[in-house]
Amino acid sequence: MRMLARRLLLPGLTALALAATGCSSTPHTRAAEPAAPATLAPTGDGTSQQLDVAAAPQGSPTPAAVSRGDGKGKTEKSSLKVASYDKESGRAVISTAPEGPARTPSPGKSPGKSPEAAKPVAAGDVIASAPAPGAPNGLLAKVTEVVGKTEGGTEVKTAATTLNSVLGDDKADGKVPVDPASVIVEPLMKGVTFSWAKSQGLKFGPEGAKLPLGNLRLDVNASVDTAPDAPASAGASVSGFVQLAPQVEFSYDGTPGGGAGPRGAYLGMSGDWSSQWKLQGRAAASTGAPKRIPFAKLHSSPVIQVGPVPVVVNLDLTCYIQVEADGRVTLDVQQDVKGDFKVGGTYAFGKGWTPVSQSNVKSTPVTATVTASGKVKGALGAEASVGLYGAVGVTADFAPYLRGEADAKATASSDGKTSVTGAWALYGGFDLSGNLHLQLSLFGTPVFERRIPLGTLNREWALVSGNTGR
Repeated sequence: MRMLARRLLLPGLTALALAATGCSSTPHTRAAEPAAPATLAPTGDGTSQQLDVAAAPQGSPTPAAVSRGDGKGKTEKSSLKVASYDKESGRAVISTAPEGPARTPSPGKSPGKSPEAAKPVAAGDVIASAPAPGAPNGLLAKVTEVVGKTEGGTEVKTAATTLNSVLGDDKADGKVPVDPASVIVEPLMKGVTFSWAKSQGLKFGPEGAKLPLGNLRLDVNASVDTAPDAPASAGASVSGFVQLAPQVEFSYDGTPGGGAGPRGAYLGMSGDWSSQWKLQGRAAASTGAPKRIPFAKLHSSPVIQVGPVPVVVNLDLTCYIQVEADGRVTLDVQQDVKGDFKVGGTYAFGKGWTPVSQSNVKSTPVTATVTASGKVKGALGAEASVGLYGAVGVTADFAPYLRGEADAKATASSDGKTSVTGAWALYGGFDLSGNLHLQLSLFGTPVFERRIPLGTLNREWALVSGNTGR
């Protein structure tokens, strides 16, 4: 039982997507929609702002944002950058990026230094940075002590802090598409190809198929363990594809006048997706727990610009194939599924964090041939996580599957055409489980006392079935 490998923001999101499907064509809500943020009341000094949420500019370094600890102003973009960071000690080196051509000093005056260049940071300042050396998932930290000058800049000691220390009483709400070119994939086996398309530098899917802009597609054609006594013609394999256009959803609703934390927040993923997969042959018998074989690991750290603040969202995904079989059934089944999804966590003051998982799924006719007596279940699943600055916020394990039972031979399609010579049945479904984690406290909300489970969810529906004599 082996499968896919290469890039893939897809199955994880697909996983999350189907996460809350009812019947194959019926929408299902795993949890309530995020509560609508309360209308912002102006702060005492009227400084609360609606911040734009957009992808960080491409092709140039993302400037760090600094919130000064003197309490005199808002968080602003700066010419500072994190030159290096050591996670173990919490020490960072902050340098000043070049600000353009040098100016010629006036006669009789010596060139001076800007206040930022002379003293880039002070104790109490908060720095929000895009990925930097030693901080591949970005850095959100408070300066606790200025150690001194080094060749690379100013060395400081830092401590962990939260987003409300830089977003304050402002408000932000938006969706940002994930750039498919930013996805890093570690293939774990052969038989997988990856393709993507964005506004520039288009790549194309298999057989010259052009992908819609912003889409990721993973095609797989891999063998799985075949029953030892199966004929050569019954070699087991899995093939198909998952296609996805993922986006990050982020919202923040600050407390007017400042406060201990925000009134509301949301972090999640959403998008449109489609998938098709096929299970063929006689899979080897599984003993004990189902055998799970990961086929690809994916990581992306998209930077979204929330006003002046670069917020680093970390997306991780491990895709796998899982087959349970008794070694007796030979299958030839296929299923096409399309839909959309949303998964994440939403916070409301006084209510705390609530998991969100929604999906609207439609399945096209499935064709199947089941031979001999026995049982088999094949799943194409994913373990996915979403978080901020390298800290996990939401995890989910999702596995859409096909399950077959037979005591003879039957050929059928869900459009009503059947040819049967025995009792048989084929089912589609999915399993979902997951958690909200402590690290969502990065928003500045109260710390969880425990993980909040998404709840274990299973949905199954009959695809096709028949009896001898029909």
